[in-house]
Amino acid sequence: MTKFNVPDMTCGHCKMAIEKAVTAADEAADLAFDLDARTVTVSSTLDDAALAGILAKEGYPATPAG
Repeated sequence: MTKFNVPDMTCGHCKMAIEKAVTAADEAADLAFDLDARTVTVSSTLDDAALAGILAKEGYPATPAG
C-alpha cells in the first residue's frame, strides 16, 4: 500500500479520473482518497513507479508521501 501526494487533485472529478485510470490497469486495486490533504492511498499489485506513471499520464503528477 502506497500513499501519494497529488497536489492537482482538488475535486470529485479528479478522484473519479484517478480511480478509473488505476483500476483500468489493476481491476483489484483499492484506493482511499483524502481530497482535503490531496492524497490517495493505493493498494495494488502494480509497483509505485507504475502507479505514479498512471497518475501522471492522467494529468495528476504524484509523489510518494513520506
